[in-house]
Amino acid sequence: MAIQRRTQATIHLDRLERNIARIRQYVQPGAAFMAVLKADAYGHGIAGVYDAFRRCGIDAYAVAVWEEGVMLRQAGATEPILVLGDVWDDQLPKLLEYHLTATVFSLETARKLDALAAAQGMVQPIHIKLDTGMSRIGFPCTDQAVDTIRQIAALRHVKITGIFTHFARADEMDRPETPNQMARYTDMVARLRKAGVDLPLCHVANSASILLRPDTHLDMVRAGDILYGLSPVDEDTWRKAALEELMTWETYVVLVKTVSAGTQVGYGGTFEARQETRIATLPVGFADGYNRSLSNKGYVMIRGQKAPILGKVCMDQMMVDVTHIPGVERGDCVTLLGDGISIAQMADLLDINVDEIVCGVSKRVPRIYTNDQ
Repeated sequence: MAIQRRTQATIHLDRLERNIARIRQYVQPGAAFMAVLKADAYGHGIAGVYDAFRRCGIDAYAVAVWEEGVMLRQAGATEPILVLGDVWDDQLPKLLEYHLTATVFSLETARKLDALAAAQGMVQPIHIKLDTGMSRIGFPCTDQAVDTIRQIAALRHVKITGIFTHFARADEMDRPETPNQMARYTDMVARLRKAGVDLPLCHVANSASILLRPDTHLDMVRAGDILYGLSPVDEDTWRKAALEELMTWETYVVLVKTVSAGTQVGYGGTFEARQETRIATLPVGFADGYNRSLSNKGYVMIRGQKAPILGKVCMDQMMVDVTHIPGVERGDCVTLLGDGISIAQMADLLDINVDEIVCGVSKRVPRIYTNDQ
């Protein structure tokens, strides 16, 4: 495709809507659908994707930090928004101002929210977080925690509207960790209810468990990376799910030059031409989020063919080999992600998580939204 900028990441909203429809086929009847838009919608841009989510009738949203919740509200979201992570004490008023649901894992924070809400004549919704085996944040599954959560439930200006945990190894079907976490969660919920704590909404299912573990869907599922076509599961399961990557990324050829054998390319001369070589320079580098570890290792697509990266990826530019591609010239479109280079392939090449690829695409790369339906 032709681009009108130095570089651009195109977000295909029609693929997002198809992904949501396919994910719904896995969700058990009666379970609400929460879309996770943390990390600015996994690098896709909250403001740009919200309307597509709204059209699909998403019930609730989750973000990592309160600032992302504000971005969602400013995009027009009226649905419940859960802030999954901690909020620093001085910023707790933002939760009330923007009607964001807090994740609570301490009595101290609950009391501070209660005082803030009382001063404004409000009731602040909260979800209780349990640590069932992730060893991150959350109340432990202990008698003492039951008593603490009971005290939180007794506060007048906070209301527990949900309780959740997070699986550490939901994609590993042959291991006991997830069933064990589920058992701890279920037991803790039962103990809390026996203690008189009202828990309207129970949710534990992340992306992997949506696809693999229907018994975990409970009252609501939390779909994250699968929304964006990013796989958290084994290859066979992913192929059956038929979910599509949303992001493609393009740039253009700045200059084509021919160098003689023995010419070194880039910082440190890590590539040396063994023969006469045609090199295309591209105006994208690691400051744009193109991983520097792809130096002398990755490739881009030009005119439907692979063009290997030569030398080290620079901050703002990189060089590729087009010796074998006839006719390459200034202005030719270059695919960094997309046709012939999937996010999954790049992640495999780098031995990193697929989420790291899309979350790493810099803010200085414009996101362009399209709906090809």
